[in-house]
Amino acid sequence: MSLRIMIVEDDDSIRTALRWALEDEGYDVAEAASGEDAVRMVGIAAPDMMIVDLMLGSVDGFTVIREVRRAHDLPVVVVSARADTQDIVEALEAGADDYVTKPFQIKEITARLRALRRRTAVVPAGAPAAATRPGVVLDHDPRAPLVLREASGTVYRGDQLVPLTLTEYRVLCELAAAPGRVFSRQALLERVWEHGFFGDERIVDVHVRRLRTKVERDPGNPRLVVTVRGLGYRLDLQ
Repeated sequence: MSLRIMIVEDDDSIRTALRWALEDEGYDVAEAASGEDAVRMVGIAAPDMMIVDLMLGSVDGFTVIREVRRAHDLPVVVVSARADTQDIVEALEAGADDYVTKPFQIKEITARLRALRRRTAVVPAGAPAAATRPGVVLDHDPRAPLVLREASGTVYRGDQLVPLTLTEYRVLCELAAAPGRVFSRQALLERVWEHGFFGDERIVDVHVRRLRTKVERDPGNPRLVVTVRGLGYRLDLQ
């Protein structure tokens, strides 16, 4: 069964070119020509992935991503002419997994989607009996330990599933693979994004900040995912 991808783009020529290219790659494609259409259609079309432009009119791409993230955990790639670092950071904070600037090569888009598909393959949603499977304890909080279960692609705080995005999950896995080791931002980009991200390395900071809000006991005073000033990030088992 082919994966369904929704293209949210108000430029007809760009949307059509993307649709043709993605259909050639074997995707089932749904289209939305506005932010309003995207928000209305996402629950009906049930896409597995989304490509979202930012400049869409009254309901922009940032809003679309935030609305999608309220109810859906699916990979989102932003494709936009806005190349300012602040726009990239805002899109990632809204919940995007990747960011491509216009003009772009179709091959770049399809390569990034393939990378996201590989990441999806190791994070299956709704794995049965996940809460009973053994895993790595990252935080031995006696009231609610934090456990990473790579076999099921899940993270639990006590009995509660921690709702990580694919990118947040991959960042945590990379850090947890070598507790105490410092990973530079560039190293995390190369390992997590796979194809590489030729932009501002501070996008790693955005994902780490989002990750901390979900896995730290006190996100304002992180003790699990630690910043090593001038070098990068380190995971300290608690």
